[in-house]
Amino acid sequence: MTPLDRQQSNRRHFLASSAFGIGSTALAWLLQQEPVAASPAKPALEPVHFDLKPKPPQHAPAANAMISLWMQGGPSHIDLFDPKPELTKLDGKPFPGDIKYDNAAQASATMLGSPWKFQKHGQCGTELSELLPHLANVVDDICLIRSTRTGVNNHGQSIRALNTGRIVGGQPGLGSWLTYGLGAESQDLPAYLALTDPGQLPVLGVENWNNGYLPSLYQGTVIRPQEPRILNLTPPARLKGPAQQRYLGFLADLNRQHLEQRPGEHDLEARISSYELAAKMQTAAKEALDLSQESAATQRMYGMEDKATRDYGSRCLIARRLVERGVRFVQVFTENQRWDHHNSIRSGLPTACRKVDQPSAALVADLKQRGLLDTTLVHWGGEMGRLPVIQNDAGPAKVGRDHNTHGFSMWLAGGGVRGGMTFGATDEFGHKAVEDVVNHFDYHATVLHLFGLDPSQLSFTQNNRVRTLLEGNGRVVKEILA
Repeated sequence: MTPLDRQQSNRRHFLASSAFGIGSTALAWLLQQEPVAASPAKPALEPVHFDLKPKPPQHAPAANAMISLWMQGGPSHIDLFDPKPELTKLDGKPFPGDIKYDNAAQASATMLGSPWKFQKHGQCGTELSELLPHLANVVDDICLIRSTRTGVNNHGQSIRALNTGRIVGGQPGLGSWLTYGLGAESQDLPAYLALTDPGQLPVLGVENWNNGYLPSLYQGTVIRPQEPRILNLTPPARLKGPAQQRYLGFLADLNRQHLEQRPGEHDLEARISSYELAAKMQTAAKEALDLSQESAATQRMYGMEDKATRDYGSRCLIARRLVERGVRFVQVFTENQRWDHHNSIRSGLPTACRKVDQPSAALVADLKQRGLLDTTLVHWGGEMGRLPVIQNDAGPAKVGRDHNTHGFSMWLAGGGVRGGMTFGATDEFGHKAVEDVVNHFDYHATVLHLFGLDPSQLSFTQNNRVRTLLEGNGRVVKEILA
């Protein structure tokens, strides 16, 4: 061996041995730093079974059901929930700082004060925009959070952050986690339901109610915005009555035998369960979705006599009827970009508020009068707010506001949350959350806590990796708890 060969051999030996040593040390350190994510799960001694039967919470819960009113597109917090006198005072002046724009082509640094007036309401004295007259009537029952933050400036990523805790796809949504952890009281209706808008699906479409890596049993079931709201609920005439019962019994026996030969096939188990549930829904779902059972006064309360509010009012009323019958999680969507007012905010925002204000307030009031608000958590909000400066500076009628995920508002009611309060604050222009910031993972930690679930203990093992909704982040916002 030549001296050069010996030198190269020694170098390779040194690098190889050093790499293994350094790699082992680094791996050990990483395993110490991230024990939940990196520790291998113990193998199950027998096949794991998943179902939607009620499961005990880990501590005493305040909430047992949740209705999320999802305002897709980003409602302008500084025009609805978060008055900024300084912004109004400096309307038309240059913004005194840096702003992160989503659409730089239409951006400007000219400040835009809110065109709408704010007024104090209720015994709590919370200030709300004149665009929300019905919410003003229930303001003593809501907790208005003015310091929400995701920090990811596009619709899809911020929707995912607030819905799944991550900005990447393929993750389970909050509704899937709740039904996975607790099941549902009703075994005749789906545990998790998504009520879509007749306009169109929201951004990300069906991903909004996806089960991710959880078994498909925990995926949301869609209720259509028009009749028939669930397809194929009525059996053909030749199968009605005893004939259908005999057929379904025979099918159940075949499915049971098929599943026993394939232990651990969770998708197969979920599909069999979904067909069994579909048979039960022929009666239960029809009854739950039949709004003719509601009084005329209740229908008026939700705005069902008004064309502008009829659709959203119907879906809010359906949501109440569903949780009343043991459904765990219901999400009521507005259509794609309803609140995304990059331009013409002076006309677009009042129209969006007109659609949802009365039904949303009616839902809170109706739950309260029926004794359901104490145990039903209501959420209202979107994936972002709007910036305090003009976008599309083409005249007063055409101006709008760009995205803002660094500080915006949402509200909660019932389910163990204090009513009649505001929490957190943005800066004097409504640009960034600066006081008592509530990140998306804090929101999730708080929701799980209200349902009696420990965010660190609610877990699922995926490919020998223990997964949680939070994966180490988030605090319970105890200041807003009743």
